[in-house]
Amino acid sequence: MKRFVALPHKKYPIFIERGVLQQLGSLLTGIWSPRKIAVVSDHHVAPLYQERIVRQLEAAGFRTATFQVPSGESSKSWETAVQLYRSLTNNQFTRSDGVLALGGGVVGDLAGFIASTYMRGIAYIQVPTSLLAQVDSSVGGKTAINLDTAKNIVGTFHQPDAVFIDPDTLQTLPQRYICEGYAEIVKMSALEGGAFWQMTGEVHRPEDIVTQAEPLIHQSIAYKTKIVCKDEKESGLRQILNFGHTIGHAIELLSEGALAHGEAISIGMVQITQCFANYGLTKHGTLDGLVQRLQQTGLPLKSSLMSTADVYRQITNDKKNHGGRLTLVYLEAPVDPPCTQSRSVKLNYFSRGKRRRTVTDQDRRYRHVIIASARL
Repeated sequence: MKRFVALPHKKYPIFIERGVLQQLGSLLTGIWSPRKIAVVSDHHVAPLYQERIVRQLEAAGFRTATFQVPSGESSKSWETAVQLYRSLTNNQFTRSDGVLALGGGVVGDLAGFIASTYMRGIAYIQVPTSLLAQVDSSVGGKTAINLDTAKNIVGTFHQPDAVFIDPDTLQTLPQRYICEGYAEIVKMSALEGGAFWQMTGEVHRPEDIVTQAEPLIHQSIAYKTKIVCKDEKESGLRQILNFGHTIGHAIELLSEGALAHGEAISIGMVQITQCFANYGLTKHGTLDGLVQRLQQTGLPLKSSLMSTADVYRQITNDKKNHGGRLTLVYLEAPVDPPCTQSRSVKLNYFSRGKRRRTVTDQDRRYRHVIIASARL
């Protein structure tokens, strides 16, 4: 099946099909003219897929050069980016060449960032091999690297020319990383509500994620493309996709690799929902439904890091903050009809000492999702 991301300045396809990687070379000839392609992967994914991908590309008339980075979040760094820039220049890559990101979210974010900044921008393709990347980070054009002080703090918006999603790659993924990808699926189902929310309610164990992978991926991509097409640069509506991410990114960074991204987002969603439920701003049953979906697949719901002072410091460094205000996203309820009312309340949740911070939720007129801002 093929979907499209249709933006005012660009339209690109998303191929979602079992075995689509076996057709990558021939499909890419309909998108790119013959050129040199930098295949960027990591030490875990490259042994599984790199050779067959390169063979297909070269059979289709493309020239290739391969680049591998260490697996894990530590590769989303300025040091790794500089190494890749040097490799591209040493291999004489020009503006007419391209980058192919082969791997999970780390590789996709890093390779996309390189493509968006090398020679002020060259074309790239996303080939996500993890569930997390397939349902979220490969679509929408966000690219980034981390600094020691914050996650995804240096980045760009740079749309790929195509995305190729093959659910068969999930067969080589450890169960932990299947489940962390599912956290993002639960997030989007909660934001969408309706049939999608009911669908995630039918996943009762990690094995169900794999057996239902195709419809879950399709629903996630359909929802995210709808949001991205309405707000590409995250100036308004797209901010709702950050549900769970403000707290999640903070504890992910503080865990120093102990928590995977999706695990941290799972904790972030539960904690922010609990916070607003305590103040009567989340409807009864919303938190229970969220916890049930995450808990049944073994995802964490809390972390001891939540009680540390460092969490507040990390939250205030979040890139979503504007004008001295912290941007938060919470759910009223994952159901229709849309909720369009606005209200202003005071919360103590993000406080330090005896100071209080005002949280004002601003109606974005999008279903049940509220974007709130807290004074730092």
